[in-house]
Amino acid sequence: MTAIDPQTLDNEARRARRFARINKADAWFRVFGLAWLTPILKAAAGDNPRAQAGEIWRLLGVPLMAIAVFLLLWGTLAPKVQTSLGAVPGPVQVWEQVGALQADAAREQQKAAAFYERQEARNAEHIANGDTDRVRNRAYTGKPTYYDQIWTSIKTVFFGFLIASIVAIPLGIAAGLSVTANAALNPLIQIFKPVSPLAWLPIVTMIVSAVYTTNDGMFSKSFLISAITVTLCSLWPTLINTALGVSSIDKDLVSVSRVLKMNTYTKITKLVLPSALPLIFTGLRLSLGVGWMVLIAAEMLAQNPGLGKFVWDEFQNGSSQSLARIMVAVFTIGIIGFLLDRVMYALQSMFTFSNNR
Repeated sequence: MTAIDPQTLDNEARRARRFARINKADAWFRVFGLAWLTPILKAAAGDNPRAQAGEIWRLLGVPLMAIAVFLLLWGTLAPKVQTSLGAVPGPVQVWEQVGALQADAAREQQKAAAFYERQEARNAEHIANGDTDRVRNRAYTGKPTYYDQIWTSIKTVFFGFLIASIVAIPLGIAAGLSVTANAALNPLIQIFKPVSPLAWLPIVTMIVSAVYTTNDGMFSKSFLISAITVTLCSLWPTLINTALGVSSIDKDLVSVSRVLKMNTYTKITKLVLPSALPLIFTGLRLSLGVGWMVLIAAEMLAQNPGLGKFVWDEFQNGSSQSLARIMVAVFTIGIIGFLLDRVMYALQSMFTFSNNR
């Protein structure tokens, strides 16, 4: 029998450990939409480079080629379409406005910093002169930057999504466990699920204006109007999927819970939720996506200072750069929507064993 070189064995063991780490990381690469990293790492580690090159082409090359074709068609066809604001901007003009918005944000930050420096110097002078009653600390009230508007939209959608989840998950559990509760909720779901945010918005506006009368509360009225509209439009996918997940629990498990005489709380926390989590998370992902789409329309009409208001203001502005800036917002909305979905999918992967995407 031929002796095996110990060095060879050691190299093979290291190679096996390397591939094990790559395979383990692959699950998270897929979660964050970076599956193309796996064949690159495998090829670098020496695992059948030709086969991995095919995977790299499929996962990275084809999408990049599709993007290149899209940009080429966009750049070629856009100048041929004339609007009231001029020709439709191509990729170059849109990218220029990305830089312009960044420059605007930098200038606004400089103005804010100068304002606080002047305020601090003025307050220091009052304190030195013994006029402490004249000391004032005011917030800078300049126009919000593009990044401020993005952050406002993200805060609004998460606030509305949180309220929707708090309402929808318990109702979905009740509908899944009880035939009576399901019969009571089903007509309401079928009636209100298709309602557009444009129909909800006037009702929400009037109710919030009547109930929330303070001007110095924790939230502005426009923020609440947008968030509640998001809630009303986004809770249905979570409610429906939660009810479906709960009602689909293995009947044997339900029988075991009866034999063990579990109380309702124990049954829900130990049996219902773990079994229904994959579908609950699917509903949450759908709800967050719906909420993000609804938010832009809600912000336009409620004048909440987020991306929706940015788009509306640029449309009303009517300058030669407005259309390009609106397209920057369109791409921003799409990219953030993708990232929100990936965050929810990452949470789903952490708490469930589902492989559904």
